Amino acid sequence: MAGHTITVEQGTEHVRAVHGGELLAESRRPLVLRETGCPVRYYLPPEDVRTALLVPSDTTTHCPFKGDASYWSLPDAPDLVWAYEEPKARIAEIKGHYCFYETEVLAD
Repeated sequence: MAGHTITVEQGTEHVRAVHGGELLAESRRPLVLRETGCPVRYYLPPEDVRTALLVPSDTTTHCPFKGDASYWSLPDAPDLVWAYEEPKARIAEIKGHYCFYETEVLAD
């Protein structure tokens, strides 16, 4: 699509994902994805995500620019987080990183 861009860069922001008062993820090394027409998204390395709290979902989505996403849920929050296991080559660095709908950026 003409005019559509995606960039991924290594960030230094301190970000975290919290749901229902429980810390789900915290990172100082997110990948920052900027995509035309979308909010900035932070993709967190799996080591910084409490994956044991997440339950795989049957939901998948397809993005023509990023590829196919898989989702994970909490008991009261379906499809709260997603990841691209086989992203398109131009954004390969986000492979296996988790992205949350609600992410806080903390001022240190």
